[in-house]
Amino acid sequence: MPASILDGAGRPIAVAAPRRAAAPFAAITLLTCPSCGSSHVAQVLGDNGGVSYVCTACGHSWS
Repeated sequence: MPASILDGAGRPIAVAAPRRAAAPFAAITLLTCPSCGSSHVAQVLGDNGGVSYVCTACGHSWS
């Protein structure tokens, strides 16, 4: 490990390869905001422990 951040300059950075799905039926579903269509959606806990979503682009929330 370099003693300084500058000691590591000039060398390539190691990047992890993306993981593949374990099974062919495992798929990733992207959520989109029903209000603005943005994919910038965060999953949050609701008041009673349920799951809700909030769009970080426009602020719209839904469950």
